[in-house]
Amino acid sequence: MPRVSSEQLGTRPIGQLLIQQAVPASIGILVMSLNILVDTIFVGNWIGSIAIAAINVVLPVSFFIAALGMAIGIGGSSIVSRALGAEKKEKALRTFGNQITLTLLVTCSMVALGLYFVDSLIPAFGGKGAIFDPAKIYYTIVLYGVPFLALCMMGNTVIRAEGKPRFAMIAMIIPSVGNLLMDYLFIYVFDWGMHGAAWATTGGYLLCFGYIFWFFLSPNSELKITWHHFGLNRYLLKEIGALGFVTLSRQAVTSITYLLMNNILFDLGGESMVAVYAIIGRMLMFALFPVLGVTQGFLPIAGYNYGAHKYDRVRESIYTAIKYAALVATAVFVMLMVFPAEIAGLFLSDRPDISAAELTINAFVLDHTPSAMRWVFAATPIIAIQLIGAAYFQAIGKAVPALLLTLTRQGFFFIPLILTLPYFLGELGVWCSFAIADVLSTLVTGYYLKKEIDKELTVASR
Repeated sequence: MPRVSSEQLGTRPIGQLLIQQAVPASIGILVMSLNILVDTIFVGNWIGSIAIAAINVVLPVSFFIAALGMAIGIGGSSIVSRALGAEKKEKALRTFGNQITLTLLVTCSMVALGLYFVDSLIPAFGGKGAIFDPAKIYYTIVLYGVPFLALCMMGNTVIRAEGKPRFAMIAMIIPSVGNLLMDYLFIYVFDWGMHGAAWATTGGYLLCFGYIFWFFLSPNSELKITWHHFGLNRYLLKEIGALGFVTLSRQAVTSITYLLMNNILFDLGGESMVAVYAIIGRMLMFALFPVLGVTQGFLPIAGYNYGAHKYDRVRESIYTAIKYAALVATAVFVMLMVFPAEIAGLFLSDRPDISAAELTINAFVLDHTPSAMRWVFAATPIIAIQLIGAAYFQAIGKAVPALLLTLTRQGFFFIPLILTLPYFLGELGVWCSFAIADVLSTLVTGYYLKKEIDKELTVASR
């Protein structure tokens, strides 16, 4: 694949450029998502359904801390893209240095707090009954590796901001492949159970960090920072924080959603119902990889061209990204509507020595997951508008509308729905909340995106 420099983000045809940016991003997300998916299949088949539920309980806490790195990365990378587009190299370098310092300070502090409150956090996120002990094992080990994951997520967004999507893709593939190999070794060969699953995940984070560290030291990176770039600058911190708060808020709301869902579903059906949601959650991460890839590819293109005042190209990139994302989202929708039972069956063990209790849980999960999956993904074909619309405002540095639109789906619609509908519809109320929230948030985002295009991009380009 041809190499893309930051300058070419402002010159190459948008359709070609989006493909060159989105394909590596999609492949990287695919491999990372496959890693999560296969990891869950390994855990389900080699340890058991309760282990899947245990990991699902831990993910919101570890992912929220790691998302601090992503928030700092995306917030800073928006500045980096626009600075490179405006030929302000020193600002880009200082921003990157500040991102590294801020990520280390914030995530290490959060990990310390997470370990101190471990016995309170796990039950709060649904780790009750038989789920608690395996969840605590996984949580404690994985949290030690989370600062490295945060640095990886931060660094990956900066690599994309430089216009180097191929290297960003490799950075996502390495830990995924490493994790799967270590899963096989630690869980299947060494029979370490939950300890093995946790160490495999942490080992993947370390591999990713090693690669990204190498990239920024190599000639492939344009951002050659020195010690003085690490010194925190309050003006940059304010801008990074304002834009990064969008991503952080999204992940915070996601963590709150997991907390509510795990507890609501535990009350409705115990550990078995939490296991159903764990499978649905993995599919939410995996199935939408091409849509998320287009969104990731769109960000540096929109940010660079907005910084270079090429508003026609910004507008074209929005329409092209929505078109591409909608096409792949529709393909995903068809697959999930046709094969939900087959997908659910992949996560369940068929070992001959399986216990009667495990067989009962598996039967429950296999019976409830297909209909739940259809409801959760019912509005998938239209979500491209919501994702690209929210990403656009973040890419151009408009923090407030980006924040509000990002929170629209889960914060303003989904959480109120899952707190209300289950009282009237039971389990069905939980699952149909996903589709209703998708439709409502898409309508709101589409309205504000069209307003922005008509009033800002169209007028400014004349």
